[in-house]
Amino acid sequence: MVHLWVRAESRPNERRVGITPDGVRDLVGRGFKITMEESAHRIIPMADYISAGAEAAPEGSWPGAPSDAIIFGLKELPEADTPLSHRHIMFGHAYKGQPAGRALLHRFKAGNGRLYDLEYLTETNGRRLAAFGYWAGFAGAAVSLMAWAAQKRGRICGPVGVYGSQIGMTDTLRADLDATGLPRPSAIVIGALGRVGSGASDLLTRMGVKVTRWDMAETARGAPFPEILMHDLFINCILAQPETPVFVAPDAVDPGRSLTVIGDVACDPTSEFNPVKVYDHVTDWSHPVLRVAEHPPLDVMAIDNLPSLLPLESSVDFAAQLLPVLRDLDRIDDGAWARAGELYDEHSSRI
Repeated sequence: MVHLWVRAESRPNERRVGITPDGVRDLVGRGFKITMEESAHRIIPMADYISAGAEAAPEGSWPGAPSDAIIFGLKELPEADTPLSHRHIMFGHAYKGQPAGRALLHRFKAGNGRLYDLEYLTETNGRRLAAFGYWAGFAGAAVSLMAWAAQKRGRICGPVGVYGSQIGMTDTLRADLDATGLPRPSAIVIGALGRVGSGASDLLTRMGVKVTRWDMAETARGAPFPEILMHDLFINCILAQPETPVFVAPDAVDPGRSLTVIGDVACDPTSEFNPVKVYDHVTDWSHPVLRVAEHPPLDVMAIDNLPSLLPLESSVDFAAQLLPVLRDLDRIDDGAWARAGELYDEHSSRI
């Protein structure tokens, strides 16, 4: 019997979840045991999971879960130096040289546990099987437009919070843009053919913004890319990889540019492959942008849990993508799960 233990998210403002009650009902019907930790913040009520056949556990009790349980969460674990003995499914952010990622790998190796990173749960061609990308791009473009509107009022973008729906977000944003009394800005999206870029482009188009859509063909020539600096907004939707060119060089903060807002939806500033070289740390909900230049202003939006601004829609979408893969957990040594496990073995062997 597969025992899937769904932990509560410990990160502030994180209300998403990777499985819905319908998903629990499906897996229980297949003979799985599902434990759901209590959570005061999860967007879907606990009672719905219990009705679907899950067993309840106290919030944060996963370290004491049975040794054969597979711990399933989305964002990072609470900071600690204790060994990790379980198998974990999560976004680990541990394979691109991130300092926190190296510490996480040390914990897994010390406890003889194993990481199945959701980012690398892929088909044989490398395509991800489940991703929050669309809603990350959608929300990231929205916050970037909020930053632009704030600039036009001589301010810096204020705190952001959860929206009950995408309609609530777009209605609020449209009113904010209209209140500036200015024509809509221009924007360039790199990675426009992917899930993230599609979400960003859809939001921008809905707001009346003219969008230049770039993907691999347009960036194949390599840096520099002066066209980026000729747009008001740049939305980066390309995950940092060794072959990723530099899109925004350190000298982009200098005058002589139209660019005033960068929405780094891919958001990997601590990676050596980061293609946006004008900042070095993420932003958050209380301070959504980092101002890296003043004349003219240049703000960087680099929130790393953007889909959480739309927690219900993003959770339902992601869970639907992931459920067929979760059904295969009884064959964790085959297919996508095996590939994710082998990737962990490769990186942990270097520790």
